[in-house]
Amino acid sequence: MAINKINFKPGIMREGTAYSNEGGWFDVNKVRFNAGLPQKIGGWQKDNLNTFLGTCRALLSWVDLDGTKLLGLGTHLKYYIEEGANFNDITPIRSTTSAGDVTFSATNGDATITVADTAHGAVKNDFVTFSGASSLGGNITAAVLNQEYQIASIVDANSYTIEAKDTSGSTVTANSSDSGNGGGSVVGAYQINVGLDVYIQSSGFGSGTWGAGTWGGNTSLSITNQLRLWTHDHFGEDLLINARGGSIYYWDKTNGVTTRAVQLSSLSGSNLTPTVGSQVLVSETDRHIIILGSDPIVGSSRSGVPDPMLVAFGDQESLTEFEPLLTNTAGDLRLSEGSLIVGGVKSRQEVLIWTDTALYSMQFIGPPFTFGLNLINNASGLISPNGAVVAPNGVFWMGYDNFYVYNGSVQKIPCSVLSYVFDDINSSQAFKFFAFTNNEFDEVGWFYCSADSIEIDRYVVYDYADRVWTYGQISRTAWLDQGTVNYPRAVSNGILYQHEFGYNDDGSPMTDVFIESSDFDLGDGDNFAFIRRIIPDVRFLNNSSGGQVNIVLKTRNFPGESLSTSSTNAISSSTKQSHVRARGRQAVIRLESDDDDTNANDDTGWRLGLLRMDIQGDGRR
Repeated sequence: MAINKINFKPGIMREGTAYSNEGGWFDVNKVRFNAGLPQKIGGWQKDNLNTFLGTCRALLSWVDLDGTKLLGLGTHLKYYIEEGANFNDITPIRSTTSAGDVTFSATNGDATITVADTAHGAVKNDFVTFSGASSLGGNITAAVLNQEYQIASIVDANSYTIEAKDTSGSTVTANSSDSGNGGGSVVGAYQINVGLDVYIQSSGFGSGTWGAGTWGGNTSLSITNQLRLWTHDHFGEDLLINARGGSIYYWDKTNGVTTRAVQLSSLSGSNLTPTVGSQVLVSETDRHIIILGSDPIVGSSRSGVPDPMLVAFGDQESLTEFEPLLTNTAGDLRLSEGSLIVGGVKSRQEVLIWTDTALYSMQFIGPPFTFGLNLINNASGLISPNGAVVAPNGVFWMGYDNFYVYNGSVQKIPCSVLSYVFDDINSSQAFKFFAFTNNEFDEVGWFYCSADSIEIDRYVVYDYADRVWTYGQISRTAWLDQGTVNYPRAVSNGILYQHEFGYNDDGSPMTDVFIESSDFDLGDGDNFAFIRRIIPDVRFLNNSSGGQVNIVLKTRNFPGESLSTSSTNAISSSTKQSHVRARGRQAVIRLESDDDDTNANDDTGWRLGLLRMDIQGDGRR
């Protein structure tokens, strides 16, 4: 008998076959590599018990002058600021009617209320708040009408419907007495049009109806019928927000979280402020407001039509001055490589800007030119507006068929799961992909949609310290690393989570946690062999009530054969050895959390060390 040490190389390798990667790991879910050793990822719990509306794809944290921590969340329906445990709605108001412009009509036995408002400009799912209404005469009281509603359907340009509700949210049905119209004092305050939570490809030949437009032209989408992606940045303690393709808005902290953001161009003293853009950010040290994809200056005003390759910037330290003058540092720059600006990030005294084909560096150089623009690389476009992230040792991003890092020069990152990822992505929803950092574990990663999913359901992670890759399945549409916040934050289905918190799924077992090796030969790979026992080396983490994992042993005789499970053995902290009985030429080891155990939600993690196996030769037949 021989005791064999089984020492697997760190990282997941999917570029070859399971057999060609002998001595490595081949498949995984919810497991990272920590100092080269496989370890169950950290768990998560709800940040608070409140929820928000819409799919969130933007998170930002900052601290005000009083030391209060604030968190901005942009969804396809609204924009919120979390302060304490409350999600405060600061979504801008698009328009407010004059008193009497809005009237209501109800039908006996129906909860549907028809709202008449000439040229309302609303779309389905928009939000409107009514005030000043009187009772319709029956069940539809003033209290029912005077609250926020989400528009249920659009009848025409002058009317739409809502579903009547009481102040608790329960449906209210009109009766025969509801014959009034709400009176002559009704005011409707409309929030900005909502966006979509699905990406619609809008450009290229074939878009639109047959014969529409010119050959080689494209069909553009309005702000209301494209994927809603918010960008945001803080200007001191105040906040700038922008719904991609729409207006730029400003929220003044001194007015409190109960006040809404307003158009930046509406501020007193505003001069040639961009009215639309694809991203807003504030340069780190020189404090310029920068608008990517801004509308240009035409004559004495902004055109209102975005230039997808234009970068506009205001005067230093100014919210309102965007007119380029000899006496200020406002101006604009136009990129030349590519067809549109996809996104940008702030990094080490520069702003990095990606088009669909190239990477630019924009650096503050002072008057008279303010910023210098350098083309860094013209063959490394960005797959998503949120596809790049700044880490301690560089800027990482996901391209259309590769991963890249910039730390003075652009380099492709050698990736052992490249085909696994890019052969299984839904490229039509690529604008949803979200890059993240987890600096505690030296990780950068990307949440993405697999080929059969229209929403994010996968992640891939690169450990830049050990230069290894892993991946898994999880639904998270946005992420914010710890820093201002104590734990990383992530969102899914209207819930804000704290991550790296324990080892369970919000108090329930974290399911489908495993790592599986590639095939390894038993002996020389020619003769059969018996595996008689396994001597485990597993460290249990945060083990307060006893945890366990399963070691699954699989064997086969030839690489082309199907694997057969020979044994599944429970391993706990007290397990010294586990007796097994398996025979074959090749074997596979799988370590998985025992999620069916009655103590599975006891918040236990694990780390695998060096396994040893008792293997006995058994001849060639």
